[in-house]
Amino acid sequence: MTAGFVERNRLWTRLGTAVESHPRPLSTPIAVVDLDAFDANAADLARRAGGKPVRVASKSLRVPGLITRALAHEGFSGVLAYTLAEALWLHEQGICDDVVVAYPSVDQGALACLVESPAAARAITLMVDDLAHLDAVDAARRSGPDDVEVRVALDLDAGLRVGGQHVGPKRSPLFDTADVLGLARAVLDRPGFRLVGVMTYEGQVAGVPDDVPSQRAKSLVVRRLKAASMRQLDVRRRELSDALSRLVDLEFWNAGGSGSVEASAADGAVTEIAAGSGLLVPGLFDHYQSFEPRPAAFFGLRVSRKPAPGIATVHGGGLIASGPVGTDRAPAPWAPPGLHLTGLEGAGEVQTPLTGHRAGLLRIGDLVWFRHAKSGELFEHVRDVHLVRGEAIVETAPSYRGCGLAF
Repeated sequence: MTAGFVERNRLWTRLGTAVESHPRPLSTPIAVVDLDAFDANAADLARRAGGKPVRVASKSLRVPGLITRALAHEGFSGVLAYTLAEALWLHEQGICDDVVVAYPSVDQGALACLVESPAAARAITLMVDDLAHLDAVDAARRSGPDDVEVRVALDLDAGLRVGGQHVGPKRSPLFDTADVLGLARAVLDRPGFRLVGVMTYEGQVAGVPDDVPSQRAKSLVVRRLKAASMRQLDVRRRELSDALSRLVDLEFWNAGGSGSVEASAADGAVTEIAAGSGLLVPGLFDHYQSFEPRPAAFFGLRVSRKPAPGIATVHGGGLIASGPVGTDRAPAPWAPPGLHLTGLEGAGEVQTPLTGHRAGLLRIGDLVWFRHAKSGELFEHVRDVHLVRGEAIVETAPSYRGCGLAF
């Protein structure tokens, strides 16, 4: 379910009051996070994880203050970063001393920083799925392979294999047990590396809506595919865990995402859950059977012109999410309710016309609040993120961009 008409009207009034009562005028786009919703979402993620720690997926936040806030919640531990440069910065700033980089890195500059810092190497774990990733680390070494030991984890394919087809993210080439063990042995035999963990990200379960009101038949198919995927994964993870345990004692087995917390946590091989989008709940996370969405992140744009009685045009708005091109990647006008993008212009870089019954009531200068389709990506477009509680902005936190960073 998504928020109702009355609730969205109240949100419009509340956020508008918070902005207008701020001591200085705020330039658009005005990015805000509702702390009450954020904290409730954090508690819900921890509950759904059933006692297994939740590792914060920083890609879905990109605001250091929000990463710190999530880590302060009971049930959260460690960060799942999206680049090595980001992981190094998080460690250097004292934000987290347990950072797993979710994607393999071949960034020679960042790798050189890692192998030259024993403290960073103790705090950061690299993801690998190919011998070439180990070669990239060794190429960055200047003092020999034994100088600094690098922690690594294996990224294993967690897609569904059915009828000769692969369903799921195109991530790792490691699927068969023999291939996994082959790379594990190569890591164990290679000086300067320590194998500490495994990741199996079932994106076809965690990142796909399965209860879309306008797509009942498709949603039923998606739920069946998810169930089949988790059954297959349960068997595969048990087999892989048993095989790897004969070679090495792993520190962690990471899995899941905001849309699969309960299912992933129920797997006996899994020791921790990754989650980030569930803290902010972007538009793509509205329709899941597994949890009730509480949208927490919004961006506000002001009406700048009224080209016709039934149209209100806001300045800016073209913040399109990554992924396959489609209408679901566009930002959604959210508060006040009853507004829609137009089919011909959509969300534009400089202006976005809005239609719907509420458009005629909006005046030039009024704020309209949008939701981005994907979590975290909104904050690449702003320097400041205003944290709201009730009807007041209680703090303004810099995004990565506001810190002068671009990961």
